[in-house]
Amino acid sequence: MIVPMQKYSFLIYHKEYKDFLKELQELGVLHVVEKDNIKKAEDDVKHQFVSDIDSLIQFLQKREIAQGVDSNDKDVLKLVEDVKQKQKDLAALQQEMDAANKELEIAKPWGEFSMESIQKLKEQDIYLRFYIGSKKKFEEILQSNLPVEMISENNGKVYFILVQEGVEEITIDAEEVNIPGFGMTEIENTIKELECKIDQINEAFDAYAASSIPRLEKSEQENLQLLKINEVVSNTSFELEEKLMVLEGWVPETCKTEVDEFIKRTKVLHYLDQARLKDKVPILLKNNRFSKLFEPVGAMFSLPSYSELDLTVFFAPFFMLFFGFCLGDAGYGLLFVIGAGLYKFKAKKEVKPFLSLIQLLGLATIVFGTISGTLFGVNLIETEIPLIAEYKSLFLNPDKMFNLALGLGGIQIIYGLFIKAANQIKQYGFVYSLATFGWLITILGGLAYAVLTGTDIISENSVLLYSILSIGGFFILFFSDPEVNVFSRIGKGVWDVYSTVTGVFGDLLSYIRLFALGLSSAILGFVINDIAMQILGSSKILGPVFFVIFLLIGHTLNILISSLGSFVHPMRLTFVEFYKNAGFQGGGEGYKPFSNKL
Repeated sequence: MIVPMQKYSFLIYHKEYKDFLKELQELGVLHVVEKDNIKKAEDDVKHQFVSDIDSLIQFLQKREIAQGVDSNDKDVLKLVEDVKQKQKDLAALQQEMDAANKELEIAKPWGEFSMESIQKLKEQDIYLRFYIGSKKKFEEILQSNLPVEMISENNGKVYFILVQEGVEEITIDAEEVNIPGFGMTEIENTIKELECKIDQINEAFDAYAASSIPRLEKSEQENLQLLKINEVVSNTSFELEEKLMVLEGWVPETCKTEVDEFIKRTKVLHYLDQARLKDKVPILLKNNRFSKLFEPVGAMFSLPSYSELDLTVFFAPFFMLFFGFCLGDAGYGLLFVIGAGLYKFKAKKEVKPFLSLIQLLGLATIVFGTISGTLFGVNLIETEIPLIAEYKSLFLNPDKMFNLALGLGGIQIIYGLFIKAANQIKQYGFVYSLATFGWLITILGGLAYAVLTGTDIISENSVLLYSILSIGGFFILFFSDPEVNVFSRIGKGVWDVYSTVTGVFGDLLSYIRLFALGLSSAILGFVINDIAMQILGSSKILGPVFFVIFLLIGHTLNILISSLGSFVHPMRLTFVEFYKNAGFQGGGEGYKPFSNKL
């Protein structure tokens, strides 16, 4: 359910406003109404500064250096700037190091040489040309009596030079390369210098990690609190020549007592107002222990608007059942229940609700795996197991599972229409729900008539059937939109008939995916078992080993793939088919109180 909200407006003398905000932040229950103000540039700067601090903290925490006493005398701003500059310097040095290593790889085959000596030879009109060729080519060049000298040989390639007097053109069948810019020793010295500089920067990072993280975290918290206060100030109205500050905000009805005590203590002027349909009221959900576990699922799509019903409690049972239907293996469900239960012993408090959700989904999987007779990919319907022989008739074959998927879909669609009617009554009044009730009369009345006549409880009576359709049709046609004239209502009603009939039919077919996914998961499990049995019989020694390994890997992959589909597709059925038929609008903004808690 959505917690009711009350709107408070506070009037504070400007000189007392700062102290008032500190106490209000300590109270931590007021969701401040946002004004359409232009964001201040200095706030953007502060946000960037906080982001820089957070990035710096994460960077330093990765150093995995034990934290000691905060002995760094730099203020946080200078510290952030210093680290950012050192990070840039480190990146530049790493680029230089990569370039130097490439140069070293190029220079290694040529050994040590002096550029100064090469230059002196040029002055004497003697030139050195550098070549790379195959060993066979080099031997042919040697036989031509050219003045060549092999420098080194590596991976079948010969590195050699040609000593040439003058600049006349000499053609050699080999790849000529440019003279390396530096000798190997010089490059190695450069690399050592770069390594030394990199080490110095890393030592500085380690020193910061050991001494500055607590101060950075404190500064981050202080700046975040300051930003919160600045945000509240920017959403404050300045009245009476900026002498009177007016602050508006929403408070959950459950926190009203705390706010009233705060008002008595501070003696602040205020007035109280109730939420109206046009107000943008923040959403705070309050559900029972079961439904609360599914709130993160609903939040993936949208929070409800304040004027409508919270659908979490309504879609939660269906979502759980649909997940179990899609996964459909009792063995996999058992692993979910046991695995999540064991992990709870060492999990953090905020993670435990998700583990409880996994256990509920696992229970639903056990139920549908039992109904369909599937256990770790084994088809219990076709397997000769004496213990379950007398219970085989209780298992549902694929045809019955197909019908069950459609049946569950039909139930959820009709359920959604009831919720839509309740939503319309809550938001607009009973008259606006009559068209929806017309559809319920038509659908449920038609189904009841078909069942009763099909089982010979009542005889076929066209008058009764037409009466049901006429009553439902009357509400659909004449109450499709109570705000317009009768002719427009009929026109909208006719369009509603077309869109609803085609929509419901399409929605119902969408639920076949439950059957399809459950069947595919079972087939994959069966194939994995079949291949594993073939591996088992392939060798008396290695067969059992690879049999176990293949089963573990195969079923693990099947669980991962099938679980993903089993989560996504029920979510789609919830957000598309169910939400549409329930008339869900969404677009709610989450409740975010002005508090000193981060």
